[in-house]
Amino acid sequence: MNTDLLKDLCETPGVPGHEDRVRDLIKGQIEGLFDEVTVDPMGSLLCTRRAAKDGAPKIMLLCHMDEIGFLVSHVSDKGYLYLQPVGGFDPRNLFSRRVLVCTDQGDFKGVMNPSGKPIHISSPEDRKKIPEVGEFFVDLGMGEAAKDVVKVGDFVVMDEPFIEIGDKFVSKALDNRIACWLGVEVMKALGDRGRGAEIHVVFTCQEEVGLRGARTSSHRVQPDIGIGIDTTLACDTPGIPEQFSTTTQGRGFGLHVRDSSFIADRALVREIEDIAIAQDIPYQRTMLAAGGQDGAAAQQAASGARAVGIVVGTRYIHTVTEMVHKTDLQAALDILTAYLAAQD
Repeated sequence: MNTDLLKDLCETPGVPGHEDRVRDLIKGQIEGLFDEVTVDPMGSLLCTRRAAKDGAPKIMLLCHMDEIGFLVSHVSDKGYLYLQPVGGFDPRNLFSRRVLVCTDQGDFKGVMNPSGKPIHISSPEDRKKIPEVGEFFVDLGMGEAAKDVVKVGDFVVMDEPFIEIGDKFVSKALDNRIACWLGVEVMKALGDRGRGAEIHVVFTCQEEVGLRGARTSSHRVQPDIGIGIDTTLACDTPGIPEQFSTTTQGRGFGLHVRDSSFIADRALVREIEDIAIAQDIPYQRTMLAAGGQDGAAAQQAASGARAVGIVVGTRYIHTVTEMVHKTDLQAALDILTAYLAAQD
């Protein structure tokens, strides 16, 4: 397993609308894997491997590059940065965080905290309050000089390393650098197989703010089959009833059949399920009551497409401690490779 690539992908900063560093990293990994590589006006990276014959079906893998983060909305006279989120944050996970502020002049380390009193001078009632996301600010430790280097629109990400613990990977941005990793590694594993289909691997932008890059790129490709590759919940942890677990880590990739953005094509679900069973690839069917992923954009583009999701169960999602099981990630790679190879 190419752990170094996954680490590099997770640690490279890139929020919605600012995915260029991630895109450049991917471009350096895909040389020779595709017949055509282009960047669309929104910033998505569209990679195409042509089929052996004209008129072949188009299969599109959608892998979003962006991570949740913030854009700087104001720099105070004292040098404090105020932010607007791009992506969904739970404020309970934002206290006392180390962050990276990415600017045209370079990247600067800072700390994020909410406004208000520290524990020594706060009342019991003060300590019960959970601040809104907009109450958090960033301190770069440089005072007024921050106004000289940080501009409105610069972006901020959490500053935490990728680590391995036990059989797990832990990092910020596993959502959805996992998919970027899978999009690269599946084409390496596929080799020259699967030439019966035209394969489009699209590394999309701005998924976390409404599947935006997936919508434009799907209209451009107009696939016959769209596969949204993403993380999903693994709530197999204390305090959550079993029926809400979504996935259990270590039991294989998630075959995603529904969320609030799409309902998967039943025949396509069964086809992938049959391959998984025949090749002994562990899997679990998954559904979400809320949330969405890029496969929905492919399903609804132009005259429509058959769509399904291939997902990896992730604990503590949308935090700096996102956690995936190595065998689940490998299962996702195995099923994608097997499905595309079956197109011969």
